[in-house]
Amino acid sequence: MPTERAATPDVLTAENGASGEVIDLIGDVVWRYVTAFEHAAAEQSLTIAQAKVLGLLTREPLPMRQLADRMACEPSNITGIIDRLELRGLVERHPDPHDRRVKFAAATDQGAEMTERLCESLRAAFAREPLAGLSPLERTMLGNLLKRLLGEGTAV
Repeated sequence: MPTERAATPDVLTAENGASGEVIDLIGDVVWRYVTAFEHAAAEQSLTIAQAKVLGLLTREPLPMRQLADRMACEPSNITGIIDRLELRGLVERHPDPHDRRVKFAAATDQGAEMTERLCESLRAAFAREPLAGLSPLERTMLGNLLKRLLGEGTAV
């Protein structure tokens, strides 16, 4: 896992000001998160794509086409991912009761349990670093700012 942020050339910081630095910092946090997510998925013998699909299906069953849209990939890619997860007993497919041409995928109980283990591992990794240096109030403030940045609420 990366431990140091790459130095930003002064010319970029001077040109873009604080916004440039914020963008760089967000990139560094994303990199750390992806690295931690990849490690947590590997602990469960999952690829990143399999872990993401399993996480989505643990929240709610989804039609295969909608799952492909959410993953920003071709339906044939989702079919392969679902095939491998289904072989492990982590997901199941069933037809839409209103349109039998549509197939839904859903996490099994075993799949939901694996998702929970993956999430626990990821939370533990992020609680150690980088969030460990933040107080509970700072974590709340950061959460509010991130929600605002994503258009999901307003910062307090």
